[in-house]
Order: sequence, then C-alpha cells, then structure tokens
Amino acid sequence: MPYQPPVRDHVFLLRDVLQLETYSNLPGFQDAAMDVVEQIIEEAGRFTGEVLAPLNAVGDKQGCTWNPDHTVTTPTGFRDAYAKLVEGGWPALGAEPAYGGQGLPHVVNLSFSEMSSSANMAFSMYPGLTHGAYSAILNGGSDDQKDLYLPKLASGQWGGTMNLTEPHCGTDLGLLRTKAVPQGDGSYRISGTKIWISGGEHDLAENIVHLVLARIEGAPGGTRGISLFIVPKFIPDADGKPGQRNSVYCDGLEEKMGIHGNATCVIRHEESTGWLVGTENQGLRLMFVMMNEARIGVGMQGVAQAEAAYQAAASFAKERLQGRSLTGPKNPDGPADPIIVHPDVRRMLMDSRAIIEGGRAFLFWTALHGDLAHASPDEAVRQKAGDYMALMTPVVKGYLTAKGLDVCSDAVQVHGGSGFTEHFPVSQYMRDVRIALIYEGTNGVQALDLVGRKLAADGGRAVMSFFAEIDSFVEANQADEGLKPFTEGLAEAKTKLQDATMWLMQNGLMNPDNAGAASTDYMHLFGLTALSYMWALIAKAANARIAAGETDPYYANKLVIGRYFIQRILPETGGHLAKLKTGSELMMALPAEAF
Repeated sequence: MPYQPPVRDHVFLLRDVLQLETYSNLPGFQDAAMDVVEQIIEEAGRFTGEVLAPLNAVGDKQGCTWNPDHTVTTPTGFRDAYAKLVEGGWPALGAEPAYGGQGLPHVVNLSFSEMSSSANMAFSMYPGLTHGAYSAILNGGSDDQKDLYLPKLASGQWGGTMNLTEPHCGTDLGLLRTKAVPQGDGSYRISGTKIWISGGEHDLAENIVHLVLARIEGAPGGTRGISLFIVPKFIPDADGKPGQRNSVYCDGLEEKMGIHGNATCVIRHEESTGWLVGTENQGLRLMFVMMNEARIGVGMQGVAQAEAAYQAAASFAKERLQGRSLTGPKNPDGPADPIIVHPDVRRMLMDSRAIIEGGRAFLFWTALHGDLAHASPDEAVRQKAGDYMALMTPVVKGYLTAKGLDVCSDAVQVHGGSGFTEHFPVSQYMRDVRIALIYEGTNGVQALDLVGRKLAADGGRAVMSFFAEIDSFVEANQADEGLKPFTEGLAEAKTKLQDATMWLMQNGLMNPDNAGAASTDYMHLFGLTALSYMWALIAKAANARIAAGETDPYYANKLVIGRYFIQRILPETGGHLAKLKTGSELMMALPAEAF
C-alpha cells in the first residue's frame, strides 16, 4: 500500500488536542479557522500523496547527477513536482504576508512539511532549507535585503541553503577558514570550501541563495569572529532578476547511503561576491535562527519517516501469511494466518504507533509554542513559549530522530527477509532517516546542548516551568478516572526527570564529564516524559469526544495506544535514570590507546 497522509490525525491534533481556534485573536491565527485549516491539510494530503510520494523511489534509485559545468540534474519528475509545489503556494504557507506569504501559524506549515517529508524526504529538503534561509534573512537582513530576497524565497521561486561545514570542521565552527574580504562597495569576496551542503546546486529554482559563514579579515578567532553572508548563485540585476553568474561552484556530490534525491554538494567559493547579513562577527547568532528551525524540521523528519515505514509494515503484516495464531487459527480457510496475529509483530507495530502519534503531538505542541513566542501580546506567554522552544528543540531533534530510526528498523523487522531487499520501501525509509540523527548537530551534541546550556539558562526557568505545567495538569485532572493511567504515569515520569535534573545539577558541576556521560540518557528521559504529557493531552481530548457521544472507534483506539505507551514504553524512564546516575567514572576509565 502506498503512503497515505495521516490527515485525520493532523486535524485531531490541531482541533482537539492543541485547540488551535482558541488562539484566533492572535496575528496569523485569525486566518486559521479550523474549517480552513482542515481544507489545507486535506489538500496537502492529496498533493503529497499523489505528486510527491510516487517520486520517492525514483529519487532513491536515480539520485542526482553532477555535470562537468558544475550544475546538477535532479531525478526524473522532480522539476515538474517542484513547479507544482510553487504553483500551489505551498512554500508560502507560513511566510509573512509582507513578502508574499500566507502568514499562517508555523504549526500549520509543519503539518504540510511532515506529509511532504513522509512522501519524499529528499525532495522536501529543498523547500525546507529555503524556508530556513528565508527565516535567517527575515531576522537579520537589512530592509533592502528583505525586499530583494524574501518574496522569491517565500514563494520557492528561488532556493536557499546554509553553508557551514568545512572539510576540517563540522560542529566546531570556530575552526572555519572561509574568509571574507571587503571590497569597499558594501560587498565582500568570499573564498573557501564548504561540504555536505544539502540542495547546494540543482535545477529546480531559477536562483539559489547561499547563506555562508565566513571570517572577515582581521576578525577575532573562534566563534566570536564569524559573520554571515548572502552569496547568490546568480547576482540579482537592477530589476531583482538573476543576472551575472557568481563564482560559487558545485565541485561534486556526496555518495550517500540515503536521501539520494537531494543534492548534497561540495561548494567552492572562488572569490564569490557576497553581502553581509546583520553586523560583523554576529553571524553565528543569525545562523542559529536557521539552525534551530532546521533542528525542529529534522525532528519532524524522524516522525515523518517513521510514519511512512509504519504504514508499510502494517500493510505487509496484514497481508503476509505465515504460521498460526498461538490462540488458534484466525484465517482457517487459508494456509496460514497473517503475521499481524502474532504478539511480537503487534509489539513492534504498537511501539511504532505509540511513538509516532505521541511524537507528532510533541512536535506540533513545540511548534505552537514557537508561534506563541512571536504572536502573543502577553509578555509572560511569549517568555514561556520562547523558553520552551529553546529547551525542547534539542529534545525534539535528538529524541524523535532516534526513535524514528527505531521505528524504521522495526518496520524492516516486520517485513522479515523482504525488508532487507529493495523490492519493498522500508529499506529506503531506514537509509533515509539515518542522516537525521547526524546532521544539524549530532544527537550527542543535542544532548550536550540540553544539559550544558538549556537546563541552566535563566536559572533553570524553562525546565521549572515545564515541571510546574505538568504538576498543574495532574492536579487538575486527578479526579478523572478515565485519565488516571495517564496522570499517574505522567506524574511518575516527571518525578524521575526531576530527580535526574537535580542529579545533573549536583554532579555535573562537580565533574563536567558526569554531565556528558549522562546527557543522552537524560535527553531520552526528557523525551519520554514529554510524550507521556502528550498522551495525557491526547487521552483527555479523545475522552471528551467520547463523552460528547462520538461512537467512532478512532477515539477509543487512541486511548488503547496511549495506555500501551504508558504500560510498555514509559517504564524505560527507570532504566535511563539508573544509567545516568552511574556517572562517568567507568566510561572514562580506559586510556585512549585501549580502544
């Protein structure tokens, strides 16, 4: 069965769980009435399911082609699909109306992005990175830069990239060598080589706008001396149209295990012409606007690939005949029962649904707070939402991508030997999702960011606010018998997370290696706690529907999956807490030469 966009789940989350219409008085939300949002999501499902999904295997098998003139040809069908994407206005969903966007909340745009990524992850990265470039210029560019670049980036007429990594440095950007020399006319000459640049060259858009980190001559060393530059493939002419070819070249494509349909490029800047964004030596701060948005998007990719892989596995399990049910034949007229009758197959499918549906809620909940951080007139709401965005971003990226890989791996396992072949789609999903644990900062880096910076920020204000919100929810719903499994599970998980937080505060300060050793387990403990909160919110919304007379099994099924999460997955919190409390002594005991 081909990928089916989960339209109903998206609508249920936005309408019932997050109650999007309660924010209708805020900018952007005013045009996001649920009947309108539902129409957008349904149309998004049609576009991604009918236009993008059929090209997923095509892109995987063909890949991109580098040409001797430094251009790149994308797989068959990608150009037509991209033209339809732009024609449909999909890239402009969440962009500012002042620059041709539709101004809808980011959480609505995220709904489209998830379906797009499930349907065709490699393709969806092109507009995804473009929106990141749009956001960086929106936050730091001059008025002239915004007027010139943003309308074309918002529409998708022009593409965008971010140029960070160099052959000798990845996460440690303080080591970068790309240099910028001022020309006296407001422009700079940019020289250096960047690697692993997704969408760095392609034939989809008429221009590509590279956002490049470089060091101006004489700038301080390390991260303090990094600036951000706009370097377009074609320098815009006086009318704002692509003009002279800039001296920025794709010197080759990476040979990758997945996302073959996306051009991952080696980009050479040979005294290319660029323009400073913002002020000198403030480039990393501006680039983090783009990177943090990308990290939320990468967490989304974990959920998206998991959804597609789960659908393929569930379909296979209902059709594949093998063995008999332990409690007697369920397909007595056939030679064997479908494998979905076997408890261990059910375990993998139920694990997958519990993670995907809880993870999607966490993703959307976090994105909604990102909207509130910008749109709310209430300073306290904006502060809390901003705190949550900072705190949750590494968890969304790190936890959801790790679990997305687990779901894809289980989907291969459900398929048995078939899953290890290229005749079935799950092999591609697993290969594609693997990069999500690595790029935009590896998951280990996300965990270090969480425990090293985000927890301690503003005296721990964000995490204390999260604990208080959970306590408030549990207290407000403790008399609701229908929610009792969820509130009890949530309260227990929160207690463990709080215990882990206190341990880190005491032992991490005493020995920083303790914080590093505990960081990944802490991130997973945080993710589990967040998903237990999401499942409590989902259960509350489903119970409300049932209490109102709904007989559709959809809502009762939500409760079953939620209780499964509480009983079968949430106990992992105890293991993570026990492991992180062992500290770093044994982890660091062996000398380096012993490895």
